[in-house]
Amino acid sequence: MTVPLIEAHALTKRFAGFVAVDGIDFAIAPGEAFGFLGPNGAGKSSTMRMIGCVSPPSGGMLRILGLDPVRDGPAIRARLGVVPQLDTLDSELTVRENLIIYGRYFGLSRKEVGERADRLLDFVQLSERADDRVEPLSGGMKRRLTIARSLVNDPEVLLLDEPTTGLDPQARHVVWDRLFRLKQQGVTLVLTTHYMDEAEQLCDRLVVMDRGKIAEEGSPLELIRRLSTREVVELRFTSDPPHVDEQMFDGRVARIEKLPDRVLLYTDDGDALVPVAHELLQPQSVLVRRSTLEDVFLRLTGRTLVD
Repeated sequence: MTVPLIEAHALTKRFAGFVAVDGIDFAIAPGEAFGFLGPNGAGKSSTMRMIGCVSPPSGGMLRILGLDPVRDGPAIRARLGVVPQLDTLDSELTVRENLIIYGRYFGLSRKEVGERADRLLDFVQLSERADDRVEPLSGGMKRRLTIARSLVNDPEVLLLDEPTTGLDPQARHVVWDRLFRLKQQGVTLVLTTHYMDEAEQLCDRLVVMDRGKIAEEGSPLELIRRLSTREVVELRFTSDPPHVDEQMFDGRVARIEKLPDRVLLYTDDGDALVPVAHELLQPQSVLVRRSTLEDVFLRLTGRTLVD
């Protein structure tokens, strides 16, 4: 790795005796898309608030752009773009006015901020809505406007906290496309998400967080290959799932996870396992799919990402 743009060692955040972030280490390279994957309460947002210089660390070391966030917070924030979990747009202003006013906070001239606003609205495909009020916009449009606003100061690092929560699949894919284009332009992306497909789509590397700690680190593909099998067979039953163990399948199954609504069989050849599972267990339905990051998280924590 080149000199990290963001680096943490034993980073800790406590709230009145509760440890939200428990001594984590990570390093993020320039131009990288780096993700914090985990369920609500894992410590992702607390970590992002420390990186964003709005919440001081309780312990450990954190350096952002080579600077100390406690001592150099204003200087760091001027070089960051932030997309919060909840949109904080001014609904009484127009789409373009939201960008103009935000840009003025960074000391940009009216001419410069106007040019940037027009360029950014084109980038997020909102030019035709420039003079519309924010209130009637769809959730996906508001999210794209929030991303455009975060780019007004031409940031070196873009922090995205659950960037597509609450969006429908089509809107999510539009947001993903805009973020992928930013990555191509060299912007460093740091995001939190509990969507496994989002992490796989956007992240070069990620850490899996659980209860304030980092359970694993790597690229999405590396984690799946190392910690899961190639395929998963999902079995559903009309009543409570029966008892199942690996010995029933003569070595075809590497691991079994029993969830409240289904049984997961981890294997490298799902199609070959299906007739065996039908004969032994008589499930109501069977689905063969590839392993995902959610399977990695389930193995590491014993919980699904939405728990």
